[in-house]
Amino acid sequence: MEQIIKQCAGIDCAKKDFAVTFSVCDAMHEVQHLSCRTFANDELGFKAFNKWIGKYYKRSIQLSLVMEATGVYHEKLAYFLHALGYQVVIVLPKRAKDFSKTLKVKKITDKIASQYLAIMGLEKKLDVWNKPKKEYLDIRHLSREKDRIQHQISQLKNQMEAEISGAHPGKKTIKRMNETLKLLKKQKKEVLTEIEQVINANAELKEKVRKITTIPGIGLMTATTVIGETDGFNHVKNKRQLVSYAGYDIINHESGTSVKTKARISKRGNRNIRKAMHMPALTSIRREVNSKNLFIRLVTRTGIKMKGVVAVQRKLLVLIYTLWKKDTEYDPDYESKKEGSFTLPNELDQVRSL
Repeated sequence: MEQIIKQCAGIDCAKKDFAVTFSVCDAMHEVQHLSCRTFANDELGFKAFNKWIGKYYKRSIQLSLVMEATGVYHEKLAYFLHALGYQVVIVLPKRAKDFSKTLKVKKITDKIASQYLAIMGLEKKLDVWNKPKKEYLDIRHLSREKDRIQHQISQLKNQMEAEISGAHPGKKTIKRMNETLKLLKKQKKEVLTEIEQVINANAELKEKVRKITTIPGIGLMTATTVIGETDGFNHVKNKRQLVSYAGYDIINHESGTSVKTKARISKRGNRNIRKAMHMPALTSIRREVNSKNLFIRLVTRTGIKMKGVVAVQRKLLVLIYTLWKKDTEYDPDYESKKEGSFTLPNELDQVRSL
């Protein structure tokens, strides 16, 4: 093998362990896997990995550590490696899967997954991962907790209604349900208070949230959920990436005259964002003329209301991102002031084919 110009370690994380492949690339773009090993996904395993990689790591050449975002199982390792000064890269599962298809991978194991992540790091230009700000992490955890509590409240209310409507409702059972319901409502109130405290503690974040909530239908919880799930939009570089990250990107399959599937949103992105955007979209359709016009246009073409709602969700998400980046308030007359055609609804018209 000629002189090595790149080196990369691909890391595939699971709950209990993670597989690592250390690979190098020469000037002829020939890739060689030097070693592959599995470590425990805990503090001892992290230290053993750091010692092991030192056997192959050439300090004169930049080393990238590429891992796939696997829920929360990769996070502790990412923080550990970042603290040691390593260049950490975290790729979205969809992007990693799409790259593996280009390698004609027929069987996926932890070892093979770590190998194609290493190849990806050697062949592609990937963005380096930066440690998220604490306030964004706090907001994400709290907004998810609030969502779980709200789900429990809804479930309990339905169970109480079923119990009360029965022929012989249990008084003690209903009493305990009411006590549980009061506790859940108290916890929900505490979580909302903590979210407000996190936002109020950061003047810049507070002002940005205020500007985002000037959008009709977008409230505090919607704004904080989107901000928390995207790490203050650090996970995305443009509107297109944001749409894909949230799972609103359009996918279809056409080949000749025999294969033609209906276009639909992928739903491969962050479901917490899509869930948070549902009710704001319904409110925006009632209160905001541009959203209403977009909804009516798509429903008129397709006859399906949900497609119009999804289009408005996507539009509002892009609008939140725009206001965040431009650090400005919502202008209801912005679309009418623009010269020429308005491009965003035309892009959203793709949803008519969902």
